[in-house]
Amino acid sequence: MRVIGTAGHVDHGKSALVQALTGTHPDRLKEEREREMTIDLGFAWFNLPSGEPVGVIDVPGHRDFIENMLAGVGGIDAALFVVAADEGVMPQTREHLAILDLLAIPTGVIVLTKADLVDAEWIELMTAEVRQAVRGTVLEAAPLVPVSARTGAGLEALKRALADVLAAQPKRPDLGRPRLPIDRVFSLTGFGTIVTGTLSDGAFALGETVEIMPGHLEARIRGLQTHKTKLERAVPGSRVALNLSGVEVNQLRRGMVVAHPGTLQATTLLDAHFRHLPDADLPLKHNAEVKLFVGSAEVRAAVRLLGCNELPPGESAWIQLICVEPIVATKDQRFILRRPSPGATIGGGVVIDPQPRRRYRQHDKSAVMRLETAARGSPGEILLQALEALGVAPLREAIAKAGLEPALAADAVSELRAAGSLVELEGEALAASRATWSSLADELQRTLAAYHAQFPLKAGMPREELKSRLAKQFALTSQAVNAVLAHAEKQGLIAAQTASVRLSAHTVTFTPDQQVRINALLADLRRDPYNTPLPKDCAARVGEEVFAALVELGRLVQVSPEVVFLSETYAQMVECIKAQTRTKGKITVAEVRDLFKTSRKYALALLEHLDAIGVTRRLGDERILRDRRTTNR
Repeated sequence: MRVIGTAGHVDHGKSALVQALTGTHPDRLKEEREREMTIDLGFAWFNLPSGEPVGVIDVPGHRDFIENMLAGVGGIDAALFVVAADEGVMPQTREHLAILDLLAIPTGVIVLTKADLVDAEWIELMTAEVRQAVRGTVLEAAPLVPVSARTGAGLEALKRALADVLAAQPKRPDLGRPRLPIDRVFSLTGFGTIVTGTLSDGAFALGETVEIMPGHLEARIRGLQTHKTKLERAVPGSRVALNLSGVEVNQLRRGMVVAHPGTLQATTLLDAHFRHLPDADLPLKHNAEVKLFVGSAEVRAAVRLLGCNELPPGESAWIQLICVEPIVATKDQRFILRRPSPGATIGGGVVIDPQPRRRYRQHDKSAVMRLETAARGSPGEILLQALEALGVAPLREAIAKAGLEPALAADAVSELRAAGSLVELEGEALAASRATWSSLADELQRTLAAYHAQFPLKAGMPREELKSRLAKQFALTSQAVNAVLAHAEKQGLIAAQTASVRLSAHTVTFTPDQQVRINALLADLRRDPYNTPLPKDCAARVGEEVFAALVELGRLVQVSPEVVFLSETYAQMVECIKAQTRTKGKITVAEVRDLFKTSRKYALALLEHLDAIGVTRRLGDERILRDRRTTNR
């Protein structure tokens, strides 16, 4: 599937040419027919001599509607660059040519329309004039065909020229992440909401769930058409009409993008390389207000120049665009900037990073170096930079951010693995750059070392507190922090428990004086193990921090606010209760009291504790074992 678009000055015969080629007049609006002037995008199609179908987007040529033109030309495979033979190159001829060049339209055919109105000598003069105009642009080598839409002269030659230039172009890549910039929204009775656009980067299938961005609207594809032909699957590069269920017409607008859920993100910041047109009448100043056109979207934005205060006409620069509302863009997508008032195209360029993490200082050299790498680096360098921007993330997400095709992505991963620059976290399909991992590991160890210094008698830092600190400092998800901790433990940096984390080398060490008091307390507990002092009395003897450490280390087991046992005593009591219960099928508080020759307070506290941890279950005044398979182990 191929899509071509017209371009050229108003009244130079673009719509008449489309009608002659396709049999369909592209002007849809009543006002267009009344004024005999294209105002908005028009659509048609025809077959090349080979039978290959070609979609056509007809754009307005009048300067008042140049912004509608921009919504249609971004996704075309070739341009039909139209110049009227009786008028030659005009102002919008040059502006449309500049737009095609800035958007790097791959190829095209120059059409001298209204050729029946002039003689052969004049055609020769106009040919030379047009060739001079396109010198140094994407259309410099484009074939030129004189045509008369009225008589049909030259139409077959034009079709052959189009077939040749399109055949020389590679197929649109399928990156597995389809996106359809919406250029038209309407409804039909019995069908509901329909959107159209030119599909890129992947395929859509009937019945799929899709997401419309910005706005995270979810819909289902209930119908697919290309050139009024129903499809089960639409491929990249085709003009597509999607019949969507789950959304209303008034929720959608031109400029939104249809994609698979979770594959694209809206943004208000774009890092880009910008080329200022040589014939722009003013320098571009830092923080200038502009209109940004990307895909089929239009939004106001401010331009932050990186490394200079203003950019003269004809010069290029790295920029960051700050949009007033969210848009959707992808890496390597082309864009156009226009001055809001008086309206004029001032330049354009290519998106280098559609999800930059922050605004830059004007003279941030590191930002410029990063952008240069993203624009010109090897696949591995580009993927590494994407990983560093994301921190810890799914590898597939980093590949998507890097904008790498599948074959290049595989090469990039192999390159990083070979260089030791890629750290893959097992079990979560997450990855990080070596530099990011080093920073994380250093901070993890610093944080735990500081905690151990502040609380030397605690076995470790509370796990959730540590996770919160790392998540905040490195902008990590809970899943990512868990993966980081698991990888750090595998490397021997830390020891992680369910509730706490410590440095692998950390042990709780008591002072000689503390150890003397601990030994005295433990000896007293062994002398009367089932009738122990209150926990607060134990804490008073050894110190609250030491007592808490003994509990955390498992030397003591506190079963209630008022009852604590030695760990070996606790283990022995639990096994006795299990054995007694297995023999009799049940046990009571009184029986536990008598079993250990203790008081009801200790017996009740122990049984309620065992109820709470799932060893026993209370039935009236009795307890039974909750799970015989567990307790028999």
